[in-house]
This record gives sequence, structure tokens and C-alpha cells, in this order.
Amino acid sequence: MSADPRVSIHPDSSVLMAAIAARLITKLVDIQDKHGEATVVLTGGSMGIGSLKAVAESPASGAVDWSKVNFWWGDERFVAAADPERNAVQAQEALLAHINADPARIHVPGSTGEFGSPEEAAADYARRLSEAAAAEHAADMSDDRPEHPAPLPRLDIVLLGVGPDAHVASLFPEQAGIREKELSVVGVRNSPKPPPERISLTLPAINTASEIWMVVAGEDKAGAVGLALAGANPVQVPAAGPRGRMETLWLIDENAASRVPQQLVRKS
Repeated sequence: MSADPRVSIHPDSSVLMAAIAARLITKLVDIQDKHGEATVVLTGGSMGIGSLKAVAESPASGAVDWSKVNFWWGDERFVAAADPERNAVQAQEALLAHINADPARIHVPGSTGEFGSPEEAAADYARRLSEAAAAEHAADMSDDRPEHPAPLPRLDIVLLGVGPDAHVASLFPEQAGIREKELSVVGVRNSPKPPPERISLTLPAINTASEIWMVVAGEDKAGAVGLALAGANPVQVPAAGPRGRMETLWLIDENAASRVPQQLVRKS
């Protein structure tokens, strides 16, 4: 698990989205140079989708071989596949439709048209993650390859937004999802934020990532950000729980930063 999170503060949300886009492009190029491919877990929300749009609009985006990027989602709304509330639909419009992504590498959580319950869709998503991990393990010819494949593929970067209530992905305060220790994916019911049914990676799954980037803007998030960075209990403050194995980076704007412990701040 990584050391204390780093905090990078930007003047406003538009500057922040451009900075996230530039950082993501650079990081994906570096990862592809090392591994040949890269895996990113996307998030929804205004910051997550806005950042993807900024990637699509960046002149540097062509430096990434998008056909060798694996896309997963941290969470998804359990609604119809074409519903505009779906994170995957929004990501398609913002970025995926504008790059040469390989459809076989775009792993979208299931919808109501495919599964009868969020739990069924969650089990299917977990199965696909496990299959990707097994394929990755089989292709790994290194001498230090573990004897058994991991239940999750290598997650290079996980992007996470934060709600005003401090939820991340679809893990909400005090609910069963944030308490889950064994499963990699959970079905969510009775979400306090509509729609009520969702699919989400669990905190243990999120924390297998090499890097976790918390992308947050807005004064209404300042309390959640401050509590998370002050070391609150993740059951009450889910945003306190994500920790990347190599790095945990908070990329936030000044409005979201008013309650951040000063020793963690690196002004950008």
C-alpha cells in the first residue's frame, strides 16, 4: 500500500480537467512503453466525464496507442444499456467514440436488459475481471510470475470521483458495499443517490490498483475531501479508503481544497 496521499490543487475545474487529461495521456504512454498495454478504470460524474472529454480534445492524445488500452469502470448504474445516465454511455460520447479503442478491450458492466438483478450483473463483471486476470497471467512469461493468477487483472490507474457525502464508485457511507471484504464486485440496492440499483467495485478491488487518482471539484465536496484526508473511517467516509499500491493522488480544485490538511498540499 502506498504512503500518504499526495494532493495537487488547481485553480478551477476547467484547469483541473485539462491537467488530469495531460497526466493521463503521459502516464498511459509510460505504461505502454513498459508493458505494451495499459489498463484504466474510469469513473463517471462531471469531473470524470469532463476529463475524458479533455483527453479527446488534447493534441497529445495521439501519443497513446488506444487500441492497447483496457477500459473498465469503477461502478455503473443498473439501468438499460443505452440509458444516458450510464457512465459507459457518457464515456463513449466523451472519449471512446473519438479514439481507436478496441471494442474487445472495453469492459462495460451489465445492464437491466442482460441481467435480472444488480447482483447477477456484479457476478458477471467479477467473472470477466477474473478471466482477464487469468489471460494476463497466462501471457506473463517473466520468471517472477506468481504461481496462481490473481482474481483481478493489473489495474494501472483507477479514477475515482467523490460525492458530497464522501461516496466513491457506488460505495456509500454505512452501506453494505463499503463493508465488503471478500467480493471484488457488489450489486448495490437502495443507493441514496438515484438510480437506486448499481454495480460497484469493492474497496479491496480498488486498492489493488497501482495508482488511484481521486478527481474532485467544487465547494460542496470540501467537507468530504477534508475528512477523507484527515484519516476518517472508510465505513463512514468511503473516500478515506482508497489507497493505490504505488500512489494515491488527489487532483482537486481550490474550491474542494479548503479543508485539506496543509502538510499534504502541493500547489500546481
